[in-house]
Amino acid sequence: MLQFPDESRTRVVFGADTIEQIGTFAVELDARRALLVSDPHIVAAGHVARAVRSLEAAHVAVALYDRVRENPTTDDVASCLELAQTAEPDIIIGLGGGSSLDTAKGCNFLLTNGGRMQDYWGVGKATHDMLPLIAVPTTAGTGSECQSFALIADIETHQKMACGDPKAAPAVSILDPTLTVTQPRTVTANTGVDAMAHALETAVTNKRNDLSLRYAREAFRVIQANLPRVFDNPTDIAARGQMLLGAAYSGTAIENSMLGAAHSAANPLTAHFGVVHGQAVGVMLPAVIRFNAEDETAHDLYVELARHAGLEPTVEALVERVEELLNLAGMPRTLTDRNVTRESIPQLADEAATQWTAQFNPRPLTAADFVAMYESTYETSAVQ
Repeated sequence: MLQFPDESRTRVVFGADTIEQIGTFAVELDARRALLVSDPHIVAAGHVARAVRSLEAAHVAVALYDRVRENPTTDDVASCLELAQTAEPDIIIGLGGGSSLDTAKGCNFLLTNGGRMQDYWGVGKATHDMLPLIAVPTTAGTGSECQSFALIADIETHQKMACGDPKAAPAVSILDPTLTVTQPRTVTANTGVDAMAHALETAVTNKRNDLSLRYAREAFRVIQANLPRVFDNPTDIAARGQMLLGAAYSGTAIENSMLGAAHSAANPLTAHFGVVHGQAVGVMLPAVIRFNAEDETAHDLYVELARHAGLEPTVEALVERVEELLNLAGMPRTLTDRNVTRESIPQLADEAATQWTAQFNPRPLTAADFVAMYESTYETSAVQ
């Protein structure tokens, strides 16, 4: 296990059944009233009940917001805030996938600092302290448990806003692989591909540093080795744990490096055609790697990623492994697979070029570059 950075604001706790300690962690943060943010599926799986039992045993009262939706919007955060203002928590807990963690963070911004989510689009715009946050991911995907950003979509414009502040970083992240066993195969696939994309993008961004490179390389190595294992045996706790670590490593890399063209190209696909985020990122990933590899530095970084993962140290071997994993995950391999119209490509490209993450791509990007990448993905399929 790669040690998390000493300078990290987040204490990472890893291991099976560590959810049972959440009450202890809350008390250590001087909590007496918790707002627990989750979704109906996590409630149905019994994970919320496990957390509530531990919290109540530690004499921490719990107010439950269980209406989190995928890709949370400003309206979702406002709905969560209503309960928070009534409950007056002294700690917030996000339990679920990235959407639960983002909703919890978004609520924290507004509860402690007021205003609207749009006021926090960017970095470092919170002027007041925020409540301590415990993040408990139930998917191995976004890495939000190791980040200070909340991704919230503007309900009016559909623009995904990255709202980041050091004060928003979780105080504690609980990585309990027993919580990930109940997720459907499609969720494992979508979140696993997203985590892999995070590793591949953070390794080459123009904001990368030695720390982000170390975590990106290890994230890719772990994810590419263990994603097939969890498909073969969904109850393999060891493999599930490695996937959680891989996602957290990717999240740590994002915090120090940011993302690039694959996520910029993916967001308009989700906004206009409802393509699930993991599928949208996955369908664009091979084209983005090939585009970036024309840059000499990015090429060498990709080669090192392949070498660290035990692959042949070439960009093509890296792309082939990515395509193999996409096929194994049952990801769509062309835009036509998700009913994206060719006529929409110019608009998609224009919007992709204005996405926040585009500025961190190792090669400068224009709308014409995105048109070329969308076009190359429109008809070309590598499904075996």
